[in-house]
Amino acid sequence: MPLPYGNCGIKYLTAWRRRPVNERHEKYQIRRMTHAAFHPDFRAEPYWWLAAPPEDDRGTPLPARADFVIVGSGFAGLSAALEAARGGADVVVLDGGPLGGGASSRSGGMVSSGQKLVLTEALAGLPAAKQIAALEDSKATFEFLKELVTRENLDADLQLCGRFFGAFTPAHLATLRRNAETLHAKTGVTIRILSREEQHEEVGSNYFHGGFVVEEYGGLHPAKLNLALRNAARSAGARLFSHARVQGTQRDGAGHLVKTERGDIRATHVLFATNGYTDAADPWLRKRIVPVRSYQIATEPLPPGLMDKLIPRRRMVTDSRKELTYARPSPDGTRILLGCRPGAMPGEPEDMALALRARMLRIWPELAPLRLTHAWGGYVGMTADRIAHVAEHDGVMHAVGCNGNGVALMTYLGWHAAQLILGRTNRRAFFADIPFPAVPEPVGRSWFVPLASAAYHLRDLAANPAEVVAERLGRPGEPLTGTTSKES
Repeated sequence: MPLPYGNCGIKYLTAWRRRPVNERHEKYQIRRMTHAAFHPDFRAEPYWWLAAPPEDDRGTPLPARADFVIVGSGFAGLSAALEAARGGADVVVLDGGPLGGGASSRSGGMVSSGQKLVLTEALAGLPAAKQIAALEDSKATFEFLKELVTRENLDADLQLCGRFFGAFTPAHLATLRRNAETLHAKTGVTIRILSREEQHEEVGSNYFHGGFVVEEYGGLHPAKLNLALRNAARSAGARLFSHARVQGTQRDGAGHLVKTERGDIRATHVLFATNGYTDAADPWLRKRIVPVRSYQIATEPLPPGLMDKLIPRRRMVTDSRKELTYARPSPDGTRILLGCRPGAMPGEPEDMALALRARMLRIWPELAPLRLTHAWGGYVGMTADRIAHVAEHDGVMHAVGCNGNGVALMTYLGWHAAQLILGRTNRRAFFADIPFPAVPEPVGRSWFVPLASAAYHLRDLAANPAEVVAERLGRPGEPLTGTTSKES
């Protein structure tokens, strides 16, 4: 039976998604047993959870009140909890699902500073002084994360390994050169531009058409960082509760009444750190966040020596497609992890896994014999201005809007939000001092994200039709030979 992702229309996929869960599960079980791409122990959950699974902490009743209620157990919420608890506040963290089960433990675990603000031109319309402030604070997020990991002795496998940005087409290389020069000029990072011939120093593939390397970039184990932050927050006195979905908040004298599925809590301060999982509990905030689905896969361990050929310096790797591809070695250097948004319509991780695998094999055909052990998805929180925000509305604080760049940024913003709430700083970061625009009404509708994703796909198709078609047909890339093209 052809896979729904590969050949269905919206009508077919809608019908598939409406089938009973047990029927879909049975078909996936059959597919896992018969499709050569899946390892016998394949799991539709993050690879990261092998070392640091989410927690179920719902056995203890919720307290009647707290100084500080934080909604969300991701990087921002836990960083805020740690800072507030260390400051002497009585802190409660609530999550609608398991602790650490959201985007923070589902991400690619790539760590940067202000580079994405430059590359996406998110700051282009701001006055020069605001742009400078944004870049300074963005760089501070990277330094803050490194300092936090060291100060708290967090077991997170942080590695300052650098990142390779690869050109999807020869024309994209010129754009990447300009981006690299802008990055160096505005952020001071160390840049090295590579031709297609030179790129094999960084990535063993003919897929890219040159690119550039940023040295001030890193990677870590996101679920281990989340677990370490949970433990640090608890050690500081914070109390964490899973499966306590917040249904809403309302003013209660000088504080707030936080209504949850497990009961109500009176709080002096409330912080929403829900990012791509923001829901109707805060209608104002929900109008400002668009959840965008992203998917990833993990291979089984590579044979000895193969990683040295594919990613010799263990860099993080991304390309210049609109449907961005990001890949990396696992922190222990044994597996390849690859992610992207592989189509206009969301689907089950098993279906998406085959689309991602097709793209992976276009980059590294040597991985064809290896099976997939994990596939998963998660929601990224996007904003209309492509900038994160930490501020207050109607007495409730928020720290949201990672826009796909959240490991260092959200950790920093959670800390800064706690400082602002507790009056421990007189300085407001750039992200706390700008308007937070609502997403235009049509964007908020459920049909917009699939259409936007389809538009990205069409732009990639126009830029490099042969590559996109070959990927969709499931053709592996050409193995490395002794010669390379000089078209770049």
